[in-house]
Amino acid sequence: MTVKERFGAVERAVGHLTGSGGTSAAAACAVVLLLPVVALCLVGVGLPLVPFAAGVVRPLVAVERRRVEAALAEPVPAPYRAVEGPLRQRVRTVLADPATWRDLAWLVLHGATGLLLALLALGVVVSAVALVPAPAYWWLAPHALEVSGLRVDSWSSAAVAVPLGLAYGAVAWHLPLVAHAQAVVARGLLAPAAGVVLGDRVAELTASRAAALEAHGAELRRIERDLHDGTQARIAAVIMQLGIAESVHDEDPAAAMSLLRKAQDTATGALAELRDVLRGIYPPVLSDRGLAGAVTALAARCPVPCVLEVDGVGRHPAAVEAAAYFVVAEALTNVTKHSRAEHATVGLRTRADTLVITVGDDGRGGADEDAGTGLAGIRRRAEAFDGSVVLVSPPGGPTELRVELPCGS
Repeated sequence: MTVKERFGAVERAVGHLTGSGGTSAAAACAVVLLLPVVALCLVGVGLPLVPFAAGVVRPLVAVERRRVEAALAEPVPAPYRAVEGPLRQRVRTVLADPATWRDLAWLVLHGATGLLLALLALGVVVSAVALVPAPAYWWLAPHALEVSGLRVDSWSSAAVAVPLGLAYGAVAWHLPLVAHAQAVVARGLLAPAAGVVLGDRVAELTASRAAALEAHGAELRRIERDLHDGTQARIAAVIMQLGIAESVHDEDPAAAMSLLRKAQDTATGALAELRDVLRGIYPPVLSDRGLAGAVTALAARCPVPCVLEVDGVGRHPAAVEAAAYFVVAEALTNVTKHSRAEHATVGLRTRADTLVITVGDDGRGGADEDAGTGLAGIRRRAEAFDGSVVLVSPPGGPTELRVELPCGS
């Protein structure tokens, strides 16, 4: 590290440690305000205040979390569990959350040390800057004066100020280590505890697996219903028509021939319905033209003028391609039926083993996942692959749907 870079690091460290003075004062105030709540909780009457107290503390902790992220150049995720439901459930959730107690530990530790470190950072820097040129002060104005606690009233005392200032400068030179240590300790307390991320991840994957099984079951029921109500009924009609034609063939050949033609038409319809069912399982166009070609066909058939942007999309596992195809198909159906849009856009791109799908429109907005517009089905498809769905649709538009599907091996 060059001298210039080191000076920059010292400057950033002083800024970080000075900022900790403000958050330390706020943390100390929070501890003082929490003491009555803790006392009331010990006798059982303060428990209803626990969710409110957590709501007051967590924004302050979020400020420190952002400061730590800036200091360490790495994210510090918020590990809190969702606080929902009736009051008793919310109290139980807050008290059972390990992050609550880690926040309290940070409040106590930071409230006790943050302001001291801020004063240290400012003190050593100011003292180093003030003491080193003390001989110049004495030469310019040979009168007794106080410089950072040292009385300069002679050349000897002025000479003593120089090495003392250099000592302060040496301490200031190592302030980046102090700032880094403070940030590391804060990250250790404010980041998710060991096992919490894994536990939350297991719970998330369990929910995704349940959603995937539910979606799979619903898909099987749909296929069974389509086959039973459509294809099977038509094939039964063909069998009946052929049987009747056979029974009347000798007596009325013309009627038998008419029945044969009807049977042929019915069989043709049954074949078409069977193809539709198979296309709903895995569209043949995906095998023939790949995902980019299949989505191009969807965009071309969309009644709303649609612009397609494809970037770096090759072949992916068949299940991922099928899910992406149906996501785009459902999203464009929503655009056509509900958005009143004049233009739509579809984007496909692959980024770091993730297939990113975006569908946007300039319609009226206000899309609601709970309104039965197929968005819940899109989310289930994405979550079955451990993917994510982000919907931005303010009233008045525009609307953008972003779906990310992991597609790495």
